[in-house]
Amino acid sequence: MAKLEQIQRLLYIAELLKSKPNGITFEETKDFLEKKFEEKGFELKFSEKTFKRDRNLIAEILGLESKYKKDSGTFALNHEELEEDSEGTLEDVLLIEAYRKSKRNSKIILFEKREPRGLYHFSDFIDALKRHRIVSFEYQKFYENQPEKRVVVPYALKESQNRWYLLATDYSVENKKSVGDFLSNNEKPKIKSFGLDRISNVEVHYTRQLRFDDILEDSFKYSFGVSSTLDEIPQEIILSFTPHQGQYIKSLPLHHSQEIVTDNEKELRIKVKLCPTFDFTQEILSHGQNVTVISPESFRKHITNTIREMSENYK
Repeated sequence: MAKLEQIQRLLYIAELLKSKPNGITFEETKDFLEKKFEEKGFELKFSEKTFKRDRNLIAEILGLESKYKKDSGTFALNHEELEEDSEGTLEDVLLIEAYRKSKRNSKIILFEKREPRGLYHFSDFIDALKRHRIVSFEYQKFYENQPEKRVVVPYALKESQNRWYLLATDYSVENKKSVGDFLSNNEKPKIKSFGLDRISNVEVHYTRQLRFDDILEDSFKYSFGVSSTLDEIPQEIILSFTPHQGQYIKSLPLHHSQEIVTDNEKELRIKVKLCPTFDFTQEILSHGQNVTVISPESFRKHITNTIREMSENYK
């Protein structure tokens, strides 16, 4: 219960900060929390020390940093510098809270029963990412009999298709360079994806990493899923969806580059600019007869051949 109350408290304070451009005081926050907690039947334990700790957590987790304003004696957000992803992060935290509550309300909140695997080492990777450490582990590929030793520079954790992945640059033990030379190399290395469910024997080392600020953006700007497309040439892909399916595509775009070309009673036609990865192919196939690849011809043929091969399985 204590953890749930803490999450609820953080969300309420974040809500109050966003609604008060001129900032909030400890007393104002305490009064606000008392009313909210009373509605939920929670007991509020809130001091100035707790207020400070909560503001730090809100800055770290939600990207909402509040600073003290001497002229008004309040703590306020700099709305011009708010992180673009803070809204999405807040939604994630709300989802976590809902998940916690779902254990008591399992009949009204239904989550996917296929729970993500490989979260055992999640906290180790979070620690390494925050402290800029290199990590070593054993990695078991699906098509190999024995696991391989890997030394990596971790950049982020990413969820895709109900699986979690570590995005990292890979230093192979067979590499002719020393670890020091690898870490100090000014050439941008390629990001690889490692499924957390295939990782074991994780060790976080004290060697600090050399990180490239734009490597994630460069690696996944034209990607779909977890495959890096650094140095690959993106294609403009035009897709036609049935009007009904098009409603879903408009409400949840396939890709950040999505643009609507045609939207009428016959079709929703969109274009996206990306590299057609395996994950993107799977996404297109998942829409079945509700989507048609218009161009480029190479990707259209790829989908056609894949469908033909699928149909052979049912003859």
